[in-house]
Amino acid sequence: MQAPREAAPPARTLLIVWWSATGAARALAEAAERAAGASAPEMIIRRVRCDQTTDNDLLRADALIFACPEMLGSMAGMMKDFFDRTYYPAFERLAGKPYALIVSAGSDGQGAIRQMQRIAAGWRLRPVAEPLLVCTHAQSAEAILADKRLPDSALEQARELGAAIASGVSLGIW
Repeated sequence: MQAPREAAPPARTLLIVWWSATGAARALAEAAERAAGASAPEMIIRRVRCDQTTDNDLLRADALIFACPEMLGSMAGMMKDFFDRTYYPAFERLAGKPYALIVSAGSDGQGAIRQMQRIAAGWRLRPVAEPLLVCTHAQSAEAILADKRLPDSALEQARELGAAIASGVSLGIW
């Protein structure tokens, strides 16, 4: 008679919530997603645009990455809409979940970072990495509105962040 097999623990999930206006934040979120999947193949890695993300997606995730551009000194409006829609339904139900931020900006990015950190603090999320800020140095209207092609060094930073978050969750560090 064989001993009963223990049930495998449920797969852990990393949710990457993103928005992009010119492609920079999307490219960073994709880089983080690919590296997370490669570093923790047993995990479920979900990258979902913020306008398609629900509070249930947040509740089912074991860790979170938020990626968006800074626009006019703030987080992009679509990301703000996401937080507006999900904040209270998820309130007091996300405490302790690890999270990280990715922001693309023309020059500064600090406004978007501060806004998202305040929201994450209200949800009692646990920051597990410094925010990743990628500056494109776009200063003219044409450069700001143009599709962005990021240098590999910026994408590598996003890959490192994605891999670190997924590995930490997979290993039970967070």
